[in-house]
Amino acid sequence: MQTEKSGVLWVAGSFVLWGVMPIYWKHLSHVQSDEILTGRIMWAFFSTLLLIVILRNGKQLVQDVRELWKKQFQFWSLFIASVLVTSNWFIYIWAVNNNYIVQTSLGYYINPLVSVLLGIFFLKEKLSSMQKIAFLLATSAVIILTISYGKFPWISLSLAITFAVYGFIKKRIQLDSLRGLAIETLFMTPFAIGYYILLFTKGQAVFLHLDSKTDILLILTGIATALPLVMYAKGVQMIPLYVSGFFQYIAPTMMLFLGVVVYKEAFSVIEMLSFSIIWAALILFTISKVYESISMKRNAH
Repeated sequence: MQTEKSGVLWVAGSFVLWGVMPIYWKHLSHVQSDEILTGRIMWAFFSTLLLIVILRNGKQLVQDVRELWKKQFQFWSLFIASVLVTSNWFIYIWAVNNNYIVQTSLGYYINPLVSVLLGIFFLKEKLSSMQKIAFLLATSAVIILTISYGKFPWISLSLAITFAVYGFIKKRIQLDSLRGLAIETLFMTPFAIGYYILLFTKGQAVFLHLDSKTDILLILTGIATALPLVMYAKGVQMIPLYVSGFFQYIAPTMMLFLGVVVYKEAFSVIEMLSFSIIWAALILFTISKVYESISMKRNAH
């Protein structure tokens, strides 16, 4: 029981950190999104690598890379995953700093439903009647929003799809989360360094050219990236999967609160209606997953 309580604290803490992350990116709104992303990739790699060295897991990291290289399909799958999560980071940072926090929260609400769709198409998983209703509700909400905006909510859908596909790929590659993040960011770090050199040669880099506060915030993007991920990975091993499913809605709910209450983004009646439909869909979906999990336990006994 104590272990499960610790797991709950680790997982809930990770989602709270992800939920307040828009505040962090807002403090870097004076820096172009491409430079923030470039710094985030580099510093996430260096931060995770330093932590791996401190934990004396360097040999395991080298072994992981060797094993991946032997399995070319997994190697390139992880490369694609790293491209997807990098795209997700860029869209998210750009959206937050261009006052689309409400759309980012919608994206992370939709994400678990997209993940299940991937399971249906690629793993031939079956949906229960309740889950089918949840999908119809979520789809209708996205259609209502599209008509309301007068354009497709591409930020929300891009965030949901890139992160869902990233998670789908990652689940099929057995890697320690910390070392996995190091390898993912290692894939992108040469491109990030190359792009930073380009920014410096053109005189467009803010890093080391503005003030120490900005420099520190850019360097700490690495820890801001790695810390919640490590917390989640530590905690999720101690609790049932359906319990962690409840907590994944903490982050988008906090983002929505920040977007509407703190940063005064528009939130019309139509958006309220659409979000309410999505919340109803998620409640149905979550109840069905809990029921499935309990049924599986009973059958196992």
